[in-house]
Amino acid sequence: MDGSTAEPGSSDLDERVVLVCGPAGAGKSTHAARLAARGYLWLSFDRLAWECGYREHPVSAAVADRVHALIQDRMLAAVGAGQRVVVDTSFWSRASRDRYRAVLAAPGVVPVVHHLVASEATMRARVAARGGAGPDDLPVTGERMDGHLAGFQAPGADEGPVRVIRTD
Repeated sequence: MDGSTAEPGSSDLDERVVLVCGPAGAGKSTHAARLAARGYLWLSFDRLAWECGYREHPVSAAVADRVHALIQDRMLAAVGAGQRVVVDTSFWSRASRDRYRAVLAAPGVVPVVHHLVASEATMRARVAARGGAGPDDLPVTGERMDGHLAGFQAPGADEGPVRVIRTD
């Protein structure tokens, strides 16, 4: 794993598609916003769900599948147009990351996972401060946060290019 905090594009990695990975409160949306400011198309699960009228999480499996399908369609169209893309969702399991890798295999793109890491105290403080004002401000209860942390599967070195980025 690449434990550096270098900016995307500053290494030999092809970072046309970045998958932002981490538990709630790790700083995924903040990181994705920084990449968007550098020209990446920002595809956010929470933002697309919000646009579709879903204000509470977790959403049902059927809704999650629809939102992921929207993200993947937009991602493939952007990649086909030569645009760089950042996908902002938890990617909490290897299976979820592998699904996106499989979709990107057709156009020959190997995504780079940006694994955002923060202390548990930092993540809990960040989610405790949320007020539900928008898609990047969705509240997470203490019980749900416990589940996020317990169920999160950190990406391994065998998954392909992974950058570990500290956010606290």
